[in-house]
Amino acid sequence: MSAVIQDLGRVHFIGLGGAGMSAVARVLLGRSVAVSGSDAADSRGLQALAALGATVHVGHEGANVGAADTVVVSSAIRETNPELVEAKTRGLRVLHRSEALAAAMDGRKVVAVAGTHGKTTTTAMITVMLQAAGTRPSFAIGGDVAALGVNAEWAEGEVFVAEADESDGSFLNYRPHVGVVTNVEADHLDHYGSAAAVYESFDRFAALLPADAGVLVACRDDDGAAALAARIAGSRRVRTYGYCAGADVRISNTRALGSTSNSVLSFSIDGLDSQQELQLGVPGRHNVLNAAAAFSVGLELGVDPAAAAAGLASFSGAARRFEAKGEAGGVRVFDDYAHHPTEVAAALGAARTVAGDHRVHVLFQPHLFSRTQEFAKEFAGALSLADTVRVLDIYAAREDPVEGVTSRLISDRLTVPGGYAPDADEALREMVITAQSGDIILTVGAGDVTRFGPLLVDLLAGKGHPQ
Repeated sequence: MSAVIQDLGRVHFIGLGGAGMSAVARVLLGRSVAVSGSDAADSRGLQALAALGATVHVGHEGANVGAADTVVVSSAIRETNPELVEAKTRGLRVLHRSEALAAAMDGRKVVAVAGTHGKTTTTAMITVMLQAAGTRPSFAIGGDVAALGVNAEWAEGEVFVAEADESDGSFLNYRPHVGVVTNVEADHLDHYGSAAAVYESFDRFAALLPADAGVLVACRDDDGAAALAARIAGSRRVRTYGYCAGADVRISNTRALGSTSNSVLSFSIDGLDSQQELQLGVPGRHNVLNAAAAFSVGLELGVDPAAAAAGLASFSGAARRFEAKGEAGGVRVFDDYAHHPTEVAAALGAARTVAGDHRVHVLFQPHLFSRTQEFAKEFAGALSLADTVRVLDIYAAREDPVEGVTSRLISDRLTVPGGYAPDADEALREMVITAQSGDIILTVGAGDVTRFGPLLVDLLAGKGHPQ
């Protein structure tokens, strides 16, 4: 039986500083729940939660659990964590963060955004759009959004917008009224074991929608999402979006210039065929699709189409999604969280648009040994859309090394200059020497590669040296 917020009591988070965990904590604090938590290192995120009233600890030890009634963990927390050991010894309720968020969302109309790629940006777009329309949504997003200022908030409106993470199957803990699926591809095979299991999990996600009033919003352009929509159409209402003919919200006439684009959305509302111009300030075809998904949700929630488009026009991006890090010597540096071949290709497509006739240089950090082993060829193909690529060592995250699996599985397949870069400092120096005015440098990956963006800007300005 799912937990309800009245049962949680005092809640302690193990790994409170993480994006997903801090989002749930913010929502619970907004609902006047007593929150405590710990993380391995201090951070601005921890300090911000402390300012909101949370009791925070740096470092992990059993005593941190204190008087908690419920302990919240993510899939990254190991069984040997002393706080988790303490919680289980005392027989406390232990919830995955998705279960805690499901309890926190209780009583609201839930919009859950799922998909192999684009979840964070699409969730953020929906939230910004609804705020601009004056509906005061609550939200929980797995990344910071400049236009929102925070990654989560409990607000007075009736809608709750949540990013629904499929990586560990935890998106099945939600009970959405509107389910968004941006795409469905084989990923996170370390958890699922097979592509078929990934697809089956999305079927189960769609089946969570109420049969009488729920709706699935799915991308018609993506084979996996379109197939899901076709399978679920007999039992749930479906609204599709995309460039494909037959999409319920159809995109056409996209014109891109630098980081901006203009498109036309065609749709039916109250039985009448309508059109709406869509202007975006974030680059890439994938972002036009993400915005169309958000627009489709707006239609479902009764937002005026012009108001929805105006809200989306104000969207300035999510953290680590083609995020500008600075410019020096005429070279612009961006950072992107892409960690799957499809995401890498989308990021490079956006970079190409922004760079125009100039070159694109990539510093890529593979994320997970399992993902590198599974998609090495596809990563190399996507990365080869750049002009030069340097591939750092694999960021292990939650995994132990796998014999024979190294970044060379990707770098040896590249068809552009660059290659394997075991020394990050040297890679940065090479990129700065190679880049010319008008070029773009893009740091890519889900690990700590993001820290190199500011260093590159300093190096380009002749002010700093790699640390």
